[in-house]
Amino acid sequence: MSRSEFAIVGAGALGSILAAHLVRNGRSVTLLARGQRARHVQEHGLRVKGLSEIATPVDVLTDPAQLREAGTLIIATKTPGSEQTMASLKHVQVDRALSIQNGVMKDELLSQTYGRERTLGALADTSGELLASGDVLFTRNVNLFVGELDGAMSGTARGIVKAIDDAGVRATLVPDIVSREWSKFVCWVGFVSLSLTTRALTWRFASDPDSALLMVRLTREVCSLAAALGVPLTEDRALLPINTLLNGSDAEAVEAVRKVGVDYQTKAPEHRMSALQDLLAGRPLEIHETLGYALRKASDLNLSLPLLGSFYSLVSAIDRTRGR
Repeated sequence: MSRSEFAIVGAGALGSILAAHLVRNGRSVTLLARGQRARHVQEHGLRVKGLSEIATPVDVLTDPAQLREAGTLIIATKTPGSEQTMASLKHVQVDRALSIQNGVMKDELLSQTYGRERTLGALADTSGELLASGDVLFTRNVNLFVGELDGAMSGTARGIVKAIDDAGVRATLVPDIVSREWSKFVCWVGFVSLSLTTRALTWRFASDPDSALLMVRLTREVCSLAAALGVPLTEDRALLPINTLLNGSDAEAVEAVRKVGVDYQTKAPEHRMSALQDLLAGRPLEIHETLGYALRKASDLNLSLPLLGSFYSLVSAIDRTRGR
């Protein structure tokens, strides 16, 4: 097939939102999807509602071998099976590749597949939900941060970001994408661990003193991994006030987390982590490529993360033993 400006792998909420907006704005897009979702999009097109109202056809491929070349490759699948996904796409010729998956392993996998010079980091503060009808509800459009891993503000990256932003999905080119990704990740680990074990709305577990303390201790452990890897963390890029969690007393840190919980209760009282949505829907959990990745990195450095190890074992057991 001919070269597309954008090839998007995964037709879940974020992949569909990006594809629909880019197509609406006149960009050539190929969407790689599978199974029932691929058939639905082929028959009905992409339908987005909420912050945008879009109904548009899109070119759909179901076999990765059919995709040969693209200007920008965007990985928008869930993290389970990421290594197999990357392996199935290693033949694709791309100018740049980026992933909007959770965690930080994604950049490493893309660099191994296409080279670090063709890999962009990305961090999506953008949300949506794939509804049972096949429509996508677009709920949050804050920013999609993108950047070269070496901090360069290249013209190629700038053009990609402009195309996405012009299409209506807010995007910004930044020089510190690795720091931003890790600043989110060190806090995300606590959120996802407590979300999956309590099965509670986000504000409930974040504002509870005992689960808040566990979130503090998990965040501190993962921050120690970032420090060992030489990755600087920035408080204003994080989900939690990292400086207070690292330098304050336990009581001060717990209170800081509980304040975040109160903020969720006020602004997003029905918010549930996407991992909890996956758990309740019977979908595989994004833990081996996120929590497990952090533990593997720590092991390589002879760094002990005992609390994270315990939560990883517990959540892995939940994933294996629940009914599907």
